[in-house]
Amino acid sequence: MGVWLVLLLLGVAPPRARAADVEILPDLIYGHKDGMALTLDVIKPKANPNGAAIIYMVSGGWVSRWVPAEQTAARFAFLLDNGFTVIAVRHGSSPKYFVPEAVVDVRRAVQFVRYHAKEWGVDPERLGVHGGSAGGHLSLIVALAPDAGDPKAEEPFLRESNRVASVVAYYPPVDLRDWARGVVPVTPDQRFPALNFDREQAPALSPIWFVTSAAPPTLLIPGDSDRTVPISHSQRLFQALQEKSVKSAFITLPGADHGFQGADLEKAQAATLKWFQETLGPTKK
Repeated sequence: MGVWLVLLLLGVAPPRARAADVEILPDLIYGHKDGMALTLDVIKPKANPNGAAIIYMVSGGWVSRWVPAEQTAARFAFLLDNGFTVIAVRHGSSPKYFVPEAVVDVRRAVQFVRYHAKEWGVDPERLGVHGGSAGGHLSLIVALAPDAGDPKAEEPFLRESNRVASVVAYYPPVDLRDWARGVVPVTPDQRFPALNFDREQAPALSPIWFVTSAAPPTLLIPGDSDRTVPISHSQRLFQALQEKSVKSAFITLPGADHGFQGADLEKAQAATLKWFQETLGPTKK
C-alpha cells in the first residue's frame, strides 16, 4: 500500500514535499556496530531553507527500521515545507540491541550532525530533536543529559558536544526503573526486548533524572488514553521542568492512545512546527 493511500486512510492530508522539492543525502554512515553501519538520512528543502534542522529518532519500541528517505520526506513535509532540514537517525535496533546501546548510538549521531551541520547548510546551534514513544525517550535523554564530547577522540566528530537546542516528544517513557529486566511490567505492552538490561542501569537511561535549569525548551504531547506509556510519565517530566523554570509546554490530546492518527496527528504536528519555529528561530541566542 502506497504511503499516500495510507495517509489518506488515516485522515491526514497528503503532504506537499515531493522528491523535486528536497535534496536527499541518504544512508550517511555515522558509526559501525558489530561490522554493521549506523546510518542517517539528511533531507534538505530546496526552497527557503531556514538554517535549522530537526533530528528525528527513528525508533518505536527501540526498534529502528530503515525506510526510503522519500517516505520520511513525505511524513515530515510539515517541517520541510517550512524550511527545516530533517535528519532521520537510525540506531542499533532491538531485539539485537538494548536501550543502553541505543542511547550511545543516538548521542554519537548528534555529534556527527553537529560536526557536519555547516556542510549541509545547517547552524549547529539550531538543532532540534524529535520522536515518539521510544524515539521520544531517546530525544529526551539526548536533550537533558548531553555531554561535551571527548577532546582527545581520534575521530574529529566525537570531539563535538551532543547538545541540542529544542525537543518535542510524543508519549515518551521517562522513567525506566520499573521497566528493566527482572521487573514485572505494568502492562503487557511494555514487554519490549530492548528493556532486557539490568535495573541498576535504569536511572542513567531515564530522562526524569536529568532535568536541570540548563535543559533546552521542551514540548511534551501525550494522549490521555495511552495504554502503553501512561500519561503520568509526561506529567512527571513536565512538573520537573517547570520546577527548574525550563521553557516547557504540555499538550494533552483527549482520548488519544499510543500512536497518533488522523486529527490527533495533525494537532501534534501543528504544535511541533510552532514549537520549533519559536525555539529555533534565527534570532535565538
